[in-house]
Amino acid sequence: MIKPEKGGIHPREAANHHAEKAPGMLKETMKAAGVEPEEISLVTFSQGPGLGPCLRTAATAARAVSVSLEIPIIGVNHCIAHLEIGRLVTDAEDPVLLYASGGNTQVIAFNEGRYRVFGETLDIGIGNMLDKFGREVGLPFPAGPVLEKLALKSGGDLIELPYSVKGMDVAFSGLLTAALNEHKRKGKQLEDVAYSIQETAFAMLTEVTERAMAHLGKEEVLLGGGVARNRRLREMVKIMADERGAKFFAPPGDLCVDNGTMIAWTGWLMYNSGTRMKLEDTAIDQRFRTDAVDITWRD
Repeated sequence: MIKPEKGGIHPREAANHHAEKAPGMLKETMKAAGVEPEEISLVTFSQGPGLGPCLRTAATAARAVSVSLEIPIIGVNHCIAHLEIGRLVTDAEDPVLLYASGGNTQVIAFNEGRYRVFGETLDIGIGNMLDKFGREVGLPFPAGPVLEKLALKSGGDLIELPYSVKGMDVAFSGLLTAALNEHKRKGKQLEDVAYSIQETAFAMLTEVTERAMAHLGKEEVLLGGGVARNRRLREMVKIMADERGAKFFAPPGDLCVDNGTMIAWTGWLMYNSGTRMKLEDTAIDQRFRTDAVDITWRD
């Protein structure tokens, strides 16, 4: 994993890191799995959404494997992969997914042959908001886990911050600006600001998730994305699910964050259900929409 000494992820630096580490990582992976190159029958990669330079680097590596081993290649929608790995490792069958990560925040559910987006952020992802706040107040990257620990040290003094829910969508930029103002200009304790950020932002996410469940008549909710590791977010969504008589699911922490397992599994689902790609079909898409994919592996 790339871990910058300060600030956030620089796309070009991350892409250079990927290019440097990819060959050795592939060898280590095959060794750990106990397989030889000729035993591999399919290569899959994240086709988007994401940071362009990073996506292009990984796609190039995947094409190289496909050509050299003469095996099929499948590009996967990153957001859908979070949902499918959650369905695989939990008992969730037809959930509403609250996808909360660094670059994305969406409420997703299967309907009429596709994963539809029933709500999303109108500006920045929840994780991006937490990291931007952390960077401005001098916290290490990623800031989310640090803010979670700080919030636990708060006395529970809730600072009023903008609660921006617009229909089924949310917005975090106003909350970010107000939180920085409370700490930097008004001198509010960082622990109390961290607590208030979490309570406000997570309540927003819980509200739109519940509204999607009610609209669709779904009785399961699944968390995904790096921010889904946050215990307070899990607690709030579970309380909501319990009060509705619904089931709550969350994958293990290492499968909430971005991981190769979710890409491999979703690519296999696609290929096994008849999806095929030529090399010319594997161009990356930084804004690859969740609802742009035909879901051929579900009824």
